[in-house]
Amino acid sequence: MTRLSVEMLAADVPEPITSAGHAQLGIAVLAGIAVIVLLITKFKLHAFLSLTIGSLALGAFAGAPLDKVITSFSTGLGSTVAGVGVLIALGAILGKMLADSGGADQIVDTILAKAGGRSLPWAMVLIASVIGLPLFFEVGVVLLIPVVLMVAKRGNYSLMRIGIPALAGLSVMHGLVPPHPGPLVAIDAVGANLGVTLALGVLIAVPTVVIAGPVFSKYAARWVDVPAPERMIPQRPSEDLERRPGFGATLATILLPVVLMLAKALVDIVIDDPEHNVQRVFDVIGSPLIALLAAVLVGIFTLGMPAGFSKERISSLVEKGLAPIAGILLIVGAGGGFKQTLIDTGVGQMILDISEDWSIPALLLAWLIAVAIRLATGSATVATVSAAGLVAPLAADMSTTHAALLVLAIGAGSLFFSHVNDAGFWLVKEYFGLNVGQTIKTWSIMETIISVVAGALVLLLSLII
Repeated sequence: MTRLSVEMLAADVPEPITSAGHAQLGIAVLAGIAVIVLLITKFKLHAFLSLTIGSLALGAFAGAPLDKVITSFSTGLGSTVAGVGVLIALGAILGKMLADSGGADQIVDTILAKAGGRSLPWAMVLIASVIGLPLFFEVGVVLLIPVVLMVAKRGNYSLMRIGIPALAGLSVMHGLVPPHPGPLVAIDAVGANLGVTLALGVLIAVPTVVIAGPVFSKYAARWVDVPAPERMIPQRPSEDLERRPGFGATLATILLPVVLMLAKALVDIVIDDPEHNVQRVFDVIGSPLIALLAAVLVGIFTLGMPAGFSKERISSLVEKGLAPIAGILLIVGAGGGFKQTLIDTGVGQMILDISEDWSIPALLLAWLIAVAIRLATGSATVATVSAAGLVAPLAADMSTTHAALLVLAIGAGSLFFSHVNDAGFWLVKEYFGLNVGQTIKTWSIMETIISVVAGALVLLLSLII
């Protein structure tokens, strides 16, 4: 959603739907978030239902009429899904095509063939960062686990020395770089420019992933020196294929939407004339919808057909790619509903007032709120959508670059210290054959390093640009 559309939406609700003061609104926010946390952690309720009920609880505690709360929630849900739903769907299709065609395996094998010895951790972080661009975190983990186990076992390397760089690459992409759902919904909520956010996200991701990946893996391997689990290495997706796409075509397909969106951001800065023909062309081809749609269509010819997929197989692949994102879309939508409820009850203005009265930098406040919700719920996505809703009004007077940095501050905070209430924690623990203590010493510390380093880089960049 553009900043203009955010302002138009706000114009539909010129006054808060409740006359509650700051104290009551503060209690309402804490109560609403407490309901969400309790439902997710204690009652194991799905995040979509928890966010929906939490939004209604927030409105009730704020003293707002329930019918207006429902309207606010529905409006926010609809506008958020309209803004990012198609993008998430296209990203899922591209990711499924990349995995099933063997394109991801081709990238892995090509890079590993040129790496060896001390360069392997760096090769793993490069692989994870490249294939992590279009893949959801969980899909990337499942795809890379066979490679991590195979490399560690054949080369007699510590599992952490190879595994941590791969996990760092995936996690950084997941939290900081669109078109992943978290950054997309935060961009939508605060009205940031996607191309600028993507460029700054990549700029911050590079040093962050180096520190949290290859550098930290040296220490992680000393703290938890475990070999690859003595069990059969899972089958890779491409082992059943007679042929698979080439390295160059696969890499070009993955990077196509990134290049188009970055080109649009660059043209916007260089030309800065909405009526100029060149800028109008790039406004179309560099829009997230067209960029991702182009990548999917190109992928049919560069990924699907070279793998020998028939038209029926490609159609089935698209359908299977869309199935798993239903839950993600609903969580993101409910997060948008929660955000709009926060804004319409006046909580957004309250956060703005607190930021001014307490002289807390907006970027630091966004990071801290995301950290708190991440620790409480265990979900990076819930932390992102909730924090974005709370701090969205802070972006109203920000420059384009600072609005993008606000998104990245939220993304960085949402990755802080994954622990036992995070599904990703158990995913890593089970695949790597670790106990809880070992997982905390490796995975949880790695996530914290990513969060702190990325957050610090966001604050540093805010002083420069």
